[in-house]
Amino acid sequence: MKVITDPGRIGFDAGRLKNIDRWMHCYVSEEKFAGSSVLVARNGEIAHLSSCGKRSLADDLPFEIDTLVRIYSMTKPMTSLAVMMLHEQGLFNLDAPIDTYLPEFSDCSALIAGAKSLKQFEPSPTPTIHQLLTHTSGLTYGFNPGLLASGYLESGIDFYSDAGGHRQMAKKVAQMPLAFQPGTGWEYSVGIDILGVLVEEISGRQLDDFFQKHIFDPLGMEDTGFSVSKLQQNRFADCFEYSAETSLKLCDRAKDSIFHEDRVDTLSGGGGLVSTLGDYYKFTELLRQGGCKDGTRIISPRTLNFMRRNHLPGDISSMGPKSFAEQPMEGVGFGIGGSIVLDPARTRTLGSVGDYSWGGLASTFFWLDPVEQLSVIFFTQLIPSSTYACRAELKALVHAALIE
Repeated sequence: MKVITDPGRIGFDAGRLKNIDRWMHCYVSEEKFAGSSVLVARNGEIAHLSSCGKRSLADDLPFEIDTLVRIYSMTKPMTSLAVMMLHEQGLFNLDAPIDTYLPEFSDCSALIAGAKSLKQFEPSPTPTIHQLLTHTSGLTYGFNPGLLASGYLESGIDFYSDAGGHRQMAKKVAQMPLAFQPGTGWEYSVGIDILGVLVEEISGRQLDDFFQKHIFDPLGMEDTGFSVSKLQQNRFADCFEYSAETSLKLCDRAKDSIFHEDRVDTLSGGGGLVSTLGDYYKFTELLRQGGCKDGTRIISPRTLNFMRRNHLPGDISSMGPKSFAEQPMEGVGFGIGGSIVLDPARTRTLGSVGDYSWGGLASTFFWLDPVEQLSVIFFTQLIPSSTYACRAELKALVHAALIE
């Protein structure tokens, strides 16, 4: 990746961009993050690229530009793109109920209002593909608050890399009631994992094979996948979780990770990928450039424009969400694969109308600004992503450096 020599040529103040590095170093010196990396680009030119800290504290290894990280939910935009690539081939209608292709969802029910038990449910329509894409399906995550989320935990419903198979897990999800009638609320959920299974069913390929053939290979994404190979292992970062006692508590050591190629049995379309800053930049540039990168057409620009519109009747907060929030919900809508800023003032975060973004459980984050033509990616490895307000802070730093 080539950084331009004069950020001023594309409207940045070089001195103000350096504030990003000072900010990153503060997080490391205060032992909030072990290490991190960042990329800031405008109009397809990289204005700022840096890293600091350690990818392994125990082994004293530096966090570098080519360090591999768990991107968790930043997998969702790729799976959503895969769904839309199949959709624009006319293979299904977005309003089709998911049981059209996954019959295990053919007999759905939803919890009644105020339910105190998972046995208090009523008949429900089957969620549609569109509702799964937009987190309005009534599915949930085990880490969310609420009765159904507790049920997921008790039933062992998760899509971790060693969970025992994504298709088997989808069947377990289908046996549970929905949190609400589809389309009546918004709750962050395993819906994109279910759509990963749909991609396999429609395409006839395993999800990793589909990604490799239709996204990774065409874009030259050589370091992105559902597992870490032996050749990649020495660049893979440790993952930490926040602890009030130690700030950084090791939760997945790179050497022993569940992401090693010989341990992965579950292809999580909602959170299973590892990647590098350079690889993910290739993906964001595809989105920014309207579905074509370096002459390679992946998807129609009109399909991408459709994905980057708000698909909710209002903002997320108006739909009464009770789920874990990786990003602001006021003044923010949701498209296909990511959130959409409707009113920056209501988010209380610098940005532009139409900002398209999403993050991951380990505090990774990206956003695309269609007004300023920005592509920004931040990588670190700290769970949960809500521990610090690093995303809003980074947006403020980047916008403060824009002078034209």
